[in-house]
Amino acid sequence: MESGEAPDSRRETAAERNDRNLGELIQELRVAGLGVQVLFGFLLSLPFTTRFSQLSIGQRDLYLTCLVLSAMATTLLVGPVAYHRLVFRRGMKEPLVRFANLLAILGLTAVGAAVLAAVLLVTWYVAGALAGGLITAVIGITVGGLWFAVPLVSRRGTDG
Repeated sequence: MESGEAPDSRRETAAERNDRNLGELIQELRVAGLGVQVLFGFLLSLPFTTRFSQLSIGQRDLYLTCLVLSAMATTLLVGPVAYHRLVFRRGMKEPLVRFANLLAILGLTAVGAAVLAAVLLVTWYVAGALAGGLITAVIGITVGGLWFAVPLVSRRGTDG
């Protein structure tokens, strides 16, 4: 067992653990990837609507930020698939799992930022800048807490 890894009562080989970890990660990436792809698709269609021209310059800048964050999230969350295809059957599952885990964390960060940017854009447009900022702040605290703070605090007691 490597330092920093929590003890595990499973009786599995390193290869079995890597297979299980990759399978779990792929399932998680499917969920996150689908959500960000829906957001990205919606954002790609927005400029072609008649009301898009009514956005202020700041709202258009925010739209572009959201679009770029969504594209980055999609790229990061699909990255492990490309990596897997290119190293398939080369005995590189452990490096794949480690790299895919990093991409997943970065991808989730980008998804969170894209969601917050999208919420701010829509709430700003519908309810004004102040209401949009407040609503986005509440959602940002929730995302930051549930996606990052709670898991990081929870794992403190298990670090070796």
